[in-house]
This record gives sequence, structure tokens and C-alpha cells, in this order.
Amino acid sequence: MGLRHGGGLFVSGLTLCENAAMGAVQVQHYLGRARDFFNGMRLLRDDLPKYMSSSALLGIHSAISYSDALRTGMGCADVSSDDHRSAATDLRSRLSSRKFEKMQGAARLGRLLSKKNLIAYTSETRKASEIEEILKQAERFAAWAEETGRQLQIEGW
Repeated sequence: MGLRHGGGLFVSGLTLCENAAMGAVQVQHYLGRARDFFNGMRLLRDDLPKYMSSSALLGIHSAISYSDALRTGMGCADVSSDDHRSAATDLRSRLSSRKFEKMQGAARLGRLLSKKNLIAYTSETRKASEIEEILKQAERFAAWAEETGRQLQIEGW
């Protein structure tokens, strides 16, 4: 298609800018949600005996949203999935393709995700020490994700 019919570099460049802007908006959406869940986790941690499951689930969902922000910022078009465990594999793959060396966050995400169904759906009571470990891992993942988003210079971070 020639310039007379709406083709050319200008239109293609405009489309790229629109796509980048939409990606940045999505990153900000997931990042805002991640920080919101994280702050909720920390707030409920102050009264852990009453809110053990809630604080743990907020920590896990914070990690999921941080992962969604990172993956979206690295070009993943669809982060919605019923199987969140695939998120850790996808994150690891995207980081590897960028030659990113600090991969411990992807492994930590996998461990956090493996706890989600135990906390959300089983009837047995979790020990406070297990919940504390989940919260500690969620805090470490959040710190890693924040640093990683900045280091990779993800649009919208």
C-alpha cells in the first residue's frame, strides 16, 4: 500500500507507538494491582493469627500480578491463565531471552504459586511458620520484581 492509500512509515510508526503505549498502560495496571495486594498482605500481617490465609493469598496474588507486569512489559500478549504455574516458566524464558542473569525471582515465583491451592482450597489449617515463610518469599519476590522492572527499563514501570 502506498502513501496515497494510508500506508508508509508514518502509519506504521504510529501503530508501534500506540502498541507501546497500550503495553505501558497494561504494565501499570498489573503493577498497581501487585503493589495493592502487597500492601494488603503487609497490613494483614500485623494481625497474622486472625488473617493467616488472607495475608498469604494476598502475597501470592501480589507475586502473580508482578509477574504479569514483567511478562507484559517483555511482550507477552496474554497473561490471563487458569494455570498460573505456566507464568513462572514463561517469565524464566523471557528473562533468559534477554540474557538476564538474576533468575532467582522466577524460581521463587514457582514456589509461591505451588502454595496457592493449598492456601485457597484445602481445609487443613496452615502453621504460622509456613505462612510466615510465604510472606517472606512474597516480600523477596516483590523486591526482585521491582528491581528487575527498573533494570530492564520496562515501559510503564
